[in-house]
Formats: sequence, C-alpha cells, structure tokens
Amino acid sequence: MKKARPTRKAATTTPVRSGSSVPRGSSVKTSAKPRHHVWTKVELETLNPLLQRQLVTGTQIMLARIMLKKGCVVPLHSHHNEQLSYVIEGLLKFVMGKDVVTVRAGEVLTIPPHVPHEVKALRDTVTLDIFHPPRMDWINKTDAYLRK
Repeated sequence: MKKARPTRKAATTTPVRSGSSVPRGSSVKTSAKPRHHVWTKVELETLNPLLQRQLVTGTQIMLARIMLKKGCVVPLHSHHNEQLSYVIEGLLKFVMGKDVVTVRAGEVLTIPPHVPHEVKALRDTVTLDIFHPPRMDWINKTDAYLRK
C-alpha cells in the first residue's frame, strides 16, 4: 500500500499598492519564500514636509523605516496593530494619556494594540517601526491623519 503524500498548500497572492520593493500594482506571494529588500530601492513616500516613510511588508508583519524632521508631530491616534518603535537616530517624545516617554537612539518602545498615542520629533529622527498585523491603512494610503 502506498503512503499518501502530503498536499502542498498553494501560495496565495495579495495585491500590493505600496510599501515594498515590489512594483506598484503587482502581487506578492504569501508563501514562506524569503524576499530580499534594499532600502535604497524601496519606495520613499513623503507624507508631509516633515515626515517620510518606507514600508516592507511580510505576510503577518510590517517593517516601516520612518524619517521625521525636528518638530514633526504625529497626531493622537490608535490602531489594532501591536507596534514596536526602535529609534535608530534622534529623539522622540511619545504621549500616551498621562504617560510621556522619551525614546532615544538605541531604545525601543512597545505599544500594545488600541493604545492612543501621539509622537513628537525632538530632533531629526530615523525609526524602524514594526507592526503586527501589517497596517492596511498605510498600505492602502487611507492614513489621512499623517498627510497634513
């Protein structure tokens, strides 16, 4: 009697509108195949004169490289995504209700889902923000609160 071979699950595709090194309008396979990204080749999106970002999106996680000029304010907002913010260079002030946290280069702030927060750049700053699941409002460009 032959052993039944396990069936391979077919890779699905998800349209990508922006946020990775994949050309706009193409599809990304959500299989476990690794993809290599180079920041200089990832779309640089200018949201306002003080804020730029680049996105790399996996199947269940998103990495955003965010550049904030001194004085940039990300207005109070919340989202269902868990967030980790790692400051590579610069200085950010996070306001979460009565809690104020200053995050310096080399430090990480974890923000649980649904926690309202505001961010102010106290210096020119570069961060890596990680989101689980990926921010669909960023991918679909429906994040009007950042585009002011």
